[in-house]
Amino acid sequence: MEYKSLLVTYNDGICTITINREKALNALNRTVFAELRYFFEEEGPQNKDLKGVVITGAGSKAFAAGADIKEFMDLDEAKAKSLSQNGHEVFFLIERFHKPVIAAVNGFALGGGCELAMACHMRIAGAKARFGQPEVNLGICPGYGGTQRLVQLVGKGKALELLLTADMIKADEAHRLGLANHVVEPGEEVAKATEILAKIASKAPLAVAKTVDCVNAYFDKHADGYDVEASTFGVLANSYDFKEGSAAFIEKRAANFKGE
Repeated sequence: MEYKSLLVTYNDGICTITINREKALNALNRTVFAELRYFFEEEGPQNKDLKGVVITGAGSKAFAAGADIKEFMDLDEAKAKSLSQNGHEVFFLIERFHKPVIAAVNGFALGGGCELAMACHMRIAGAKARFGQPEVNLGICPGYGGTQRLVQLVGKGKALELLLTADMIKADEAHRLGLANHVVEPGEEVAKATEILAKIASKAPLAVAKTVDCVNAYFDKHADGYDVEASTFGVLANSYDFKEGSAAFIEKRAANFKGE
């Protein structure tokens, strides 16, 4: 695929995806969703050298300042539901991706932008970042998982406050609430995300992927997270990486993991 709204670059196995709609404050339109779907469904899974993914926005003003409201004007009930379901599918691809995905939030992360950030495994916020779900100001509710993931990250009471007041919160408040993992100086978001991904890349790849699966199982109403964990523990105990990791620990040397 030739990307039109995303910039996709690689450096030492780490992919940086930049939403490249700076004039529109990186608003999420149908093209952005289609290209994110392609990466996380096709390009990313096929890249055997991939260590992790950073998602950020072009410029310094916005990570993604929301959905592209211009595309909402012709919606009816059926079209709106379909649009929401498509967003859910794309963000589930990110949430369930086999490599760690970190949002480098370099400005406004509002509405769909906040929902995109929450679908990532972690969030690094620049000091000038702002988070919020302002949908009630438009007479609608979040449609890309915001009512679910915000509760998971900050708890029901605070999530309802943010969802119902449409208040924006600053980076330090997002960090205090658990919405952001780290706060860094503006412009250092991608560097911090890359630093974390490089550290994770030194661990056993299969164990990393399966740990993501186990954590996601906690929020899956159709799964027993403890059973998923036990089964995963059994599978990993029979892997090459476990044998190599255990031997390396005993022999006091660096492990040579193969993701097998």
